[in-house]
Amino acid sequence: MELLQIIILALIQGLTEFLPISSSAHLILVPLLTDWQDQGLAFDVAVHVGTLAAVLIYFRSEWTAMLVQGLAALRTRQLNDDAKLGWGVVIGTIPVGLVGITCKPLIEEHLRSPFVIAATTLIFGLLLGWSYAKGTRQRSEYTLSLIDCLLIGCGQALALIPGTSRSGITITVALMLGLTGKAAARFSFLLSIPAILLPGLLLTKDLLDSGIAIDWTSLFLGALLSGVAALVCIHFFLKLLDKIGMLPFVIYRLVLGIGLIIAFS
Repeated sequence: MELLQIIILALIQGLTEFLPISSSAHLILVPLLTDWQDQGLAFDVAVHVGTLAAVLIYFRSEWTAMLVQGLAALRTRQLNDDAKLGWGVVIGTIPVGLVGITCKPLIEEHLRSPFVIAATTLIFGLLLGWSYAKGTRQRSEYTLSLIDCLLIGCGQALALIPGTSRSGITITVALMLGLTGKAAARFSFLLSIPAILLPGLLLTKDLLDSGIAIDWTSLFLGALLSGVAALVCIHFFLKLLDKIGMLPFVIYRLVLGIGLIIAFS
């Protein structure tokens, strides 16, 4: 891979993984809009490691408390706020796991076209805007019931369709359930930990089984850049969310979706 390709793809992954604009859509579109060859499995693993490291670092106090209290609840049979949130993340991960296992071939073979990406970009972008405008925005993530978490998890499963945006659809459902913008984003980011970790482990297994030669320098650079970009993205997204709302991302998605339709018609 050329240095420019490494930098651009790593930054795209890091910046779009946690913004409600679909990282998978952007990574699929880059090879379509350039002469670059597909970045390959090894690089995909590297940039996902980078974004996973970013969310683990940023929310280190939250997920460690969730883990400790969640495991303690197995012994005490009592759920405090951290334990409840931790088990909510577990429950919310089940739908995407089931859909990923059963529908992965269908998605990869039939749902990665520019027109599918354009449609999902537009539809779920408008839905994001509607949910922010109509949601009560009064609840914190610690008020979520396990049923609420399951509903948000069902939304996350839809994000396996390119262009939907994992963070976008989970924030959308959380807003519909009455969460504040920041609470919806925080729960979406916590829910991303197993959503990134589990496919990342499968990709790593596929990589090790493939026996291909690995350019460790390129992978390290990709992971580093995507991780730094993701950390910056998470920080400023949460910091500015109350000021800017979801409208800038809705507008971006509308422009992107319409542009894709025009470009590939």
